[in-house]
Amino acid sequence: MQQDTAFLFDLNGTMIDDMQYHIKAWHKILTDLGANLSLQQMKEECYGKNDELLERIFPGRFSVEEKKTMSIEKETTYQKEYQPELSLIKGLDGFLQSAHANDVKMAIGSAAIMMNIDFVIDGLAIRPFFKSIVSADDVQYSKPHPETYLKCSDQLKVSPQNCIVFEDALKGVAAAENAGMQTVVLTTMHAEEEFSQYNNILCFVKDYTDPQLKRFFSII
Repeated sequence: MQQDTAFLFDLNGTMIDDMQYHIKAWHKILTDLGANLSLQQMKEECYGKNDELLERIFPGRFSVEEKKTMSIEKETTYQKEYQPELSLIKGLDGFLQSAHANDVKMAIGSAAIMMNIDFVIDGLAIRPFFKSIVSADDVQYSKPHPETYLKCSDQLKVSPQNCIVFEDALKGVAAAENAGMQTVVLTTMHAEEEFSQYNNILCFVKDYTDPQLKRFFSII
């Protein structure tokens, strides 16, 4: 493994299998506000920053402060519901340890706000693995814009072409492609055929025990 290789991880749906909890938390809040959305429609809207999601559903209805308050309400609900199930996707603990042992630099690039990232990485005691964390609070543009992953590569001082992004979402794969990076796709939320328009996918895996991932290390 080259010393200048980096692994960049999305968080929700990629490191932890928690997207159903986000969908349900948003669905309850937005339904109470009068949105007529099915759970499937809510799934399709669960991307980008929280304030962007609210603006898509209720354009111009809420102030910046109101959207911030609803965002905190949603994340508090999500954390309360998901806390008993908080765990890494199968095999990821060993994968992170192997990457660290092979001197692979690692970062998290997520559309989550820091209170959620802290909830996960401190709750699972994995902060020491990551030299860079880029949250929704750190970027102007959400995925599929490449800003999130380009900030990760810049902070790690690794060129984009030497970064491998781990993603579960279409817009995340698009962000990686726009950044000039290749991806490994976790099929936690979407089927393989949904990614047919992207040309930067190295492989699809269900979890981190997949033997396809062994090629990324000399020893795993």
